[in-house]
Amino acid sequence: MYVEVTIDRKKTLPKGAASALAIELNKRLQRKFPDIEATVRLAGMDGLSVRNGTPTDRVPIEEILQEIWGSADDCFQPWKCSVPANAQPAPTLQSEQ
Repeated sequence: MYVEVTIDRKKTLPKGAASALAIELNKRLQRKFPDIEATVRLAGMDGLSVRNGTPTDRVPIEEILQEIWGSADDCFQPWKCSVPANAQPAPTLQSEQ
């Protein structure tokens, strides 16, 4: 299964926030879905894409993403991010760049 989170590039995020989110998202998602790969990238708008999963897979993925960022209302607010500031970048697929 593949998950892609897009963050509106117009939003001001701390340096490394997208990479830190990708690391934490992969760590938490792989506890529930061992074969999952998640990437985070800047794009024209916020979004979540889940591929090669079932429609019911999306719900726990959204819940995990919201846990990381605080709540649905605060999603993508950098000061709500609970991932470590010194986290290393997560791998991304070359075809997605």
